[in-house]
Amino acid sequence: MSFTLPLGGILILRGANGAGKSSLLRALAGLTPLAAGTLRWGADDALEDLPSHAKRIAWLGHLDAVKPALTAGEHAPVRALEAVGLGAYGDISARLLSAGQKRRLAIARVVAAEKPLWLLDEPTTGLDTRSVAQFCGLCESHRAQGGMIVASTHTPLDLRDAASLNL
Repeated sequence: MSFTLPLGGILILRGANGAGKSSLLRALAGLTPLAAGTLRWGADDALEDLPSHAKRIAWLGHLDAVKPALTAGEHAPVRALEAVGLGAYGDISARLLSAGQKRRLAIARVVAAEKPLWLLDEPTTGLDTRSVAQFCGLCESHRAQGGMIVASTHTPLDLRDAASLNL
């Protein structure tokens, strides 16, 4: 498989359950080895220097990885919480958040990371319609600043000029 992701580009991974969307995201993040070939960032083999590659990536797995003992504010700064509509929840224990709020908190961590490449595995799972629209706005803002996104999803996303890769 081969694809190019330009600055400001969004690539949506589509396919049935078990098609390899999450596996591809993990390989792009350097979390699992490539079966063959290379992963390039510009002219460089991105995986030759994995620590440097990891510094360019904000990761959102299909699980939220929200620590229930921490408050929302201990997970992400106020500006990121506000970006996902959780600005008033900074002092609230994450264990008290709904599933959708926990997902938004996980998205807030991606926003707060300020990395050029977002790798997102089913980012809208558990989100209501308003939160999906808000998420799409965050994606558009990220790409307007030259950020790139690779996301697996079964949910239709209103993202202009997003490319699709069907697995």
